[in-house]
Amino acid sequence: MSTKMVSTSQLSESQVVTEAVACLQAGGLVIFPTETTYGAGVDATNPEAVAKLLAYKARREGKPLSIAVTSEAMAAEYVELNDSARRLYARFLPGPVTVVSKSKEKVAPGVASEFGTVGVRIPAYDLVLKMVAALGRPITATSANASDAKRPYSITDIFDHLSAKQKSLIDLVIDAGQLPPNPPSTVIDTTHDTPVTFRQGEVRAAEATAVSGSWELSSGSESETKAIAGKLLLKHWNQVRERGLVIGLSGSLGVGKTIFSKGVAEFLQITDEITSPTYTYIEEYSYQRHQTAGTFYHLDVWKVESAEVADRLGIPSLTRAGSVVVIEWWDQVKNWLTLPNQTTLIEVTITDTPDKNDQRKLQIVENVL
Repeated sequence: MSTKMVSTSQLSESQVVTEAVACLQAGGLVIFPTETTYGAGVDATNPEAVAKLLAYKARREGKPLSIAVTSEAMAAEYVELNDSARRLYARFLPGPVTVVSKSKEKVAPGVASEFGTVGVRIPAYDLVLKMVAALGRPITATSANASDAKRPYSITDIFDHLSAKQKSLIDLVIDAGQLPPNPPSTVIDTTHDTPVTFRQGEVRAAEATAVSGSWELSSGSESETKAIAGKLLLKHWNQVRERGLVIGLSGSLGVGKTIFSKGVAEFLQITDEITSPTYTYIEEYSYQRHQTAGTFYHLDVWKVESAEVADRLGIPSLTRAGSVVVIEWWDQVKNWLTLPNQTTLIEVTITDTPDKNDQRKLQIVENVL
């Protein structure tokens, strides 16, 4: 099917909606304007259409897609809404905020994240709301640019950075001209006891959740601790690819530092058994996650008692594009290390909750050095 172009300046809104819905019902991929950027939409419940969209985006490194709905009630058909999510809906939606919730598994494969979560938007853009209402099902609400390309505020921004194959996957383009250069939506994960801002957009994190670069999460199981580790890596995946990532783990013996490290390895799709390298200081694992290859360095510095020993480990030299460096007993060495400029450092302090069996608190602090 060749790409069809329609203009909002030449057709009425109802005509544009009719064209879009016909395309979506046929499994097509539609480029459409929103209050932030141009989006790429397919019927989020159609597996073939979602597969087409994933092929169009080309490189997402496992990142989830978001869906657009018309209301909180419609969102509740597809995700589990807790009190934190409902507060965000009431305060910020419709608007440039994506609220991440647990999926009810009613969307097609590839829409939800590997953690079983879906981002939901209620756009403050009448055309999109009318498209979704007329279709009667959510549409995907990912940006229309190829992965890692510039934000798309015009149709030219999109097509100038697509391959011929990607262009051939587009069935309909709704051209609304040049959009205002607004930032993307703020993405807030509400699946933990404390909402976490995963991407900062026009709505400031402090306004939305009172969370900026530091927050506290609870974990009631090893699997939950591993999931928190994976989500942190997904949040910082661009930094992993471009400069590397350092995670410093602190906490008493047996509190769950190695469990967190195992979660990092699972996210990186490493199948080797992960044990704490207490006697070897450091273990090295190669990984391949989607189109990104790199190295996971797992360190245990419990026995490091001097700056000279810390220096011999060469930790700063491990930080480079594609590397993930996880350091257990971080407090032992953090004052002796000088990491490269622009390194993203995540410090995680894990503590027991005495009045709750198997409950852990994870205090997380993010820094860019």
